Amino acid sequence: MSLKAASASKELILLKDRITDFSEQVKKLSSIDFSQCYHCQSCSGGCPFSQAMDYLPNRVIRLIQFGQKEKALKCSSIWICVGCDTCAIQCPNAVDISSVMKALCRIALEEGYVSEPDISDFHKEVINSINRYGRTHKLEIMMRYKLRKRDWFGDMGVGTKMLLKRKLEFLPSRVKNMKEIKQIFEENRM
Repeated sequence: MSLKAASASKELILLKDRITDFSEQVKKLSSIDFSQCYHCQSCSGGCPFSQAMDYLPNRVIRLIQFGQKEKALKCSSIWICVGCDTCAIQCPNAVDISSVMKALCRIALEEGYVSEPDISDFHKEVINSINRYGRTHKLEIMMRYKLRKRDWFGDMGVGTKMLLKRKLEFLPSRVKNMKEIKQIFEENRM
């Protein structure tokens, strides 16, 4: 565990600062009953990115349970989560924490709490690619992200390796029924 995660994990979560309707908002948006979490920390122990998080996954759940809206929405953990579902697999109560993290990201975007703008920008490029083609076009995502950050050569070696291994297609492929994709985006407009 990193020093950042260790110090945040020891921070007291005070009930006096809670926002009671926040946990209901997250529950409704994620369709997950996180009240089943009894903080065994299996999710945090299995998370491959926990060392980079300021709050471990179970602590994010605790923030929500106690209505600590601002802390939950400002933490970097919700942006670092990649949705690999390792936490849900580890959870003895099958709490799908990655869905909760996605709901928190959505609320954070809607309400202007973005603690990790680089990660948020990358997420936006992925969503825009899916909106354009119905699937991701990795090369375009990377190029647009690089243009936005103005970091042209920071990870050129990785990009070159991906090109050589044919992991990046030069031209995007589209799904056949783009109407369905557009309809999904209309229904879920943020």
